[in-house]
Amino acid sequence: MRVADQRQDLIAGYVDALPDGAAMDIKSLARSQPLYGQMAVGSALRALGVAGHLRHVRCLSGENGGQVRWVTRTFWSRTARDNEWWNAFLTAEERRPAPQEAAEATEAAATSAPEAPVSLPVPAQPLVTTVPQQRTAEPEPVPEPVSVSVSVSQATEGRPSPAFRALARLGRTDSRLALSAADCAALEQMAAEWFARGVDADYLTHALTAGLPTSVDSPFGFVRRRLRDKLPPRLPAAAPVAPGTPVRRLMVECTECGAPGRPEAFRDGLCRPCREPDPA
Repeated sequence: MRVADQRQDLIAGYVDALPDGAAMDIKSLARSQPLYGQMAVGSALRALGVAGHLRHVRCLSGENGGQVRWVTRTFWSRTARDNEWWNAFLTAEERRPAPQEAAEATEAAATSAPEAPVSLPVPAQPLVTTVPQQRTAEPEPVPEPVSVSVSVSQATEGRPSPAFRALARLGRTDSRLALSAADCAALEQMAAEWFARGVDADYLTHALTAGLPTSVDSPFGFVRRRLRDKLPPRLPAAAPVAPGTPVRRLMVECTECGAPGRPEAFRDGLCRPCREPDPA
């Protein structure tokens, strides 16, 4: 057995034994088991996603008072599933009533039902379900829109924009994407559009550096293409809701770069740019 396969099997067994609601992010998994670090855990999770065992999703849920927050969830299936199965499951999951709605419906049904004791048979063996277990990570706060200025005077005065700084740091994150000051200035407007759509510098850096080829002949051309091809969707503004009314929206995350999108846009858990790597 190859080392990668053994690592994948061990991580899969560990994840399968986790209770519902356990943290499923790479850092938490690497911290909770002593065998593998974050890079090894991340590689194993990506391989399990491609194999059809899991999908990462972002859910936009509503709270009391109309406050909206993002919740990252991982759906796990012990049995490997194909793309059609996952698309159908996630579509049904998005249409499923939010927990608060389900609780209210159950309460209403219990109120209208006659008060008669019901005897339920106890199964001799525990029921086996094929529905993926849901792993809920800590809720992530909704990023506030960032006001981005890309004026030349700002850079010349020693106060570069967040987009310029993120581009300038790419070379320190991975030397294959080292950009000159002129390159950063030329790409600044494209990167600023990412910030205008609510992402932060870490998200941008991860999307640009994930899955790099062995060598990159033109860092400027490579980054420019990724800025164009991986541009995240502009999230629609949440409609005003009455207090206590849950809001539900679901987007799948690419297992390689974390880019969000609709379930049908992914194959084997990967977005199109990650399925078709850019040429060097």
